[in-house]
Amino acid sequence: MNKVSIGNVTYGEGQLPLIGGPCVIESRDHSLKMAESILSITESLGIPFIFKSSFDKANRSASDSFRGPAIEDGLQILSDVKKELGIPVLTDVHLPDQCKEVSEVVDVLQIPAFLCRQTDLLHAAGKTGKPVNIKKGQFLAPNKMRFAAEKVSNTGNNNILLTERGSSFGYGLVSDMTSIPIMQKTGFPVIFDATHSAQLPGGEQTTGGNREIIPTIAKAAVAVGCDGLFMEIHDNPDEAKSDAATQWPLDKLKSLLSIIIKVHEAVK
Repeated sequence: MNKVSIGNVTYGEGQLPLIGGPCVIESRDHSLKMAESILSITESLGIPFIFKSSFDKANRSASDSFRGPAIEDGLQILSDVKKELGIPVLTDVHLPDQCKEVSEVVDVLQIPAFLCRQTDLLHAAGKTGKPVNIKKGQFLAPNKMRFAAEKVSNTGNNNILLTERGSSFGYGLVSDMTSIPIMQKTGFPVIFDATHSAQLPGGEQTTGGNREIIPTIAKAAVAVGCDGLFMEIHDNPDEAKSDAATQWPLDKLKSLLSIIIKVHEAVK
């Protein structure tokens, strides 16, 4: 498997790194607080950690939903998190012309699931030379993700991660764990997104979800052999400004990760 190094975090060496943080940047203080709190937990458990938060949620259900601080302020906050805590940071890009500016701050550019086939976006992200995490579209068969990966690798950038985040089934999502080994055949590490996979996107105004299923599908993905986990985490999920139904509570993070570590060790 192709190894992908991101700061002090390496995928493809048998570890189980965590990409985690609030869905959207709510404020500088909140981002720093969340990053510091999650880092304290992951360090105590020996889990490599990459902080994630979005400066813009461009695919909200309703036009008046909170989208984030936008690119300039959002990148400054992510830069502060990176400098003050010494950890890698990840954020989404939605447009090709965002990629260069974002790459000057963050360690990983993430391609949202709805945009995983956008050739110009994938090319622009790849040309930055930074690691690119491509989230599998809810509408896409896992074996088709090799084409998304090729669009990045054709730029000469092989620092690619692929993320499984559930597949559309009726008006909800299901997690097909066979997609993990299928995508691993590309040679790139495969991450499982345990929180977006619990979404119920058929809501009238906001995306709902089933938070209770998150531990089950996270443990299942680790048992299948995923190369890392992605979780959106919040200290007060019910009041979160995005994905309130599926962000994992900060006060329950350590207990869940402790169980997941045991599953990972058993599989190894």
